[in-house]
Amino acid sequence: MRANPPKVSISANEAAIRDESEIQIHEKELTQERLNCSFRATIEAMVKTMELRDPYTAGHQKKVAKISMAIAHQLGWSAERIEPLYLGAMVHDIGKMAVPSEILIKPTHLSDLEMQMVQGHAEAGYQMLKDIPFPWPIAEMVHQHHERLDGTGYPKGLKGEQICEEARVIAVADTIEAMANNRPYRPAKGLAAAMEEIRAESGEKLDSKIVQAAYRLLDSGNEL
Repeated sequence: MRANPPKVSISANEAAIRDESEIQIHEKELTQERLNCSFRATIEAMVKTMELRDPYTAGHQKKVAKISMAIAHQLGWSAERIEPLYLGAMVHDIGKMAVPSEILIKPTHLSDLEMQMVQGHAEAGYQMLKDIPFPWPIAEMVHQHHERLDGTGYPKGLKGEQICEEARVIAVADTIEAMANNRPYRPAKGLAAAMEEIRAESGEKLDSKIVQAAYRLLDSGNEL
């Protein structure tokens, strides 16, 4: 007959060490959550500031954030990954605070110089955010959301995998929202035209996997 293994007893000292370790882990998690709440509040304050200065851009950011989140769900991302994507999309155009308002709301096409000033918003946004110790790549999302897979984007001309996936999601969502809704210099082209645009750029400028996820949203009845 097999003898039962001897019972291992835990001394009071070992139990106290284990309890202390669990307490430290719990406190660390609470501290990180408090920090994350502070970072979320920072993003919300930035969005409110933009709403006061430029309600149009602030509204655009919110729509892009919702589309980005819906696409990420289609891609099967976890909630932990979707939240920072949403926050990054909420401030992806924060750099437009550095662009004169009269250019942002100009009802006619922009000159080359004016267009350069508008395109500078990606770099300006990055400079505003890069020194904030977010636990997520918020600054990188903002910096890269106008980069394109073939290197024709800005401000760095990054290619393919050099562009973070969050920025690639925002790029698709941004294209859809920008084309489907009114702009100061042109009326809305409509969702159908926006979807055709991302289809045309799929695999060349925009991530084909993300474009396919956007189309699945439509197929599932989501109106983006």
